[in-house]
Amino acid sequence: MKLQRRPRRALLVVHVAASACWLGVTLGLLTLAVTATTTGAGLAVEASARAMKLFADWLVIPLALLTLLSGLVLSLGTRWGLARHRWVYVKFWLTLLTTAASIFALRPGVNDAVATLSAGGQVTRATDLLAGPLVSLTSYVFMTAISVLKPWGLTRRGRKHRVTAPKAVDADRLSPTA
Repeated sequence: MKLQRRPRRALLVVHVAASACWLGVTLGLLTLAVTATTTGAGLAVEASARAMKLFADWLVIPLALLTLLSGLVLSLGTRWGLARHRWVYVKFWLTLLTTAASIFALRPGVNDAVATLSAGGQVTRATDLLAGPLVSLTSYVFMTAISVLKPWGLTRRGRKHRVTAPKAVDADRLSPTA
């Protein structure tokens, strides 16, 4: 089923906005992680980690899921398809992986850091807070680039679909003036 023009455009706006928000939240997380790992002040470290927890608990997961769902519906409801073009296929899997990493690694890691700091301990490894946002940011920038550039061409399924798809009728040949 192909999406009609208005719903497709509305969903595209939702997808781009959710993706941009996810990228922005990740930049915020990275900024807070850098602050937490480079400052020597205990209050600044704890405040940064607590702010990261708010982002991770309330923003990252909903934005990740909205990005994943809207991208999936767009790919299935447009000519791009989910497995016809390599860039769409790669972007889907990267979105799925970064969503899973956000749920199962980033959020628990931030929560553990906050629990450690609340108990009077210290974050001993900078990578505990920095790794998640750095990996996420790299993935999102890469996905943005392939969304714009659309590299790599068709998949085997896409080539097969293109060969078996009915040809569009040339309107000029059917015109009485031609």
